Amino acid sequence: MAEVSGVVVDWGGVVTLPFARGIALWAADEGVDAEEFRAALGRILGPAAEPGPVARQFRLVERGELSVAEFEETLASLAVRSDGSHPVAAGMVERMFAPFADEPEMTGLLRVLRDAGLKVALLSNSWGHTYDRRGWDGLFDAVVISCEVGLRKPEPEVFRHTARLLDLRPENCVLVDDLGSNIRAARAIGMAGVHHRTAPETALALTSLLPPAGRRAVLRYLGAAPSGH
Repeated sequence: MAEVSGVVVDWGGVVTLPFARGIALWAADEGVDAEEFRAALGRILGPAAEPGPVARQFRLVERGELSVAEFEETLASLAVRSDGSHPVAAGMVERMFAPFADEPEMTGLLRVLRDAGLKVALLSNSWGHTYDRRGWDGLFDAVVISCEVGLRKPEPEVFRHTARLLDLRPENCVLVDDLGSNIRAARAIGMAGVHHRTAPETALALTSLLPPAGRRAVLRYLGAAPSGH
């Protein structure tokens, strides 16, 4: 295995709080059944989902080929309140991702990696919301947002594009993502992959992939991280 010198991380559910928790916070504000909404997404986007026009809208908006306003109409139709009504479509994407705050443990890990000489990139599939990019200059050497580049995970070219921005080969990069389909696609072009659950678990998984300086830095991070994970 080639030595890893670049770490590529997902945004929602990796840099931020978990996807399910963020959706639950949004759903509580909207009066939406969070479990049913997530189940609806699973039926459309999950491993057993059949291709169809609704799934195609998700792919198109992630590539920037469908307007957010049109996508929001579809998204709102999937969310149901207790009285059977749907949330207001306009602005739904912004409201949905407003609770997705950065997880301090994960941003702390990313700073440790960069300080140890590793290159770090953000690679995010986007539904067109506005990212709060404050502090990103100190976290990332490159930022790839799907709708800004016309490429999305798990398309192989988006991983190659991200590696090029780091001036690295895919074989010298590891993808940290919370979706197995994205990890499998990255591995297929030569990247290593870590399935993210918590920052300490991801840090531990990275220790077997990193060069000595990165490994030592991550072990120090783990020694300082709060226990109980």
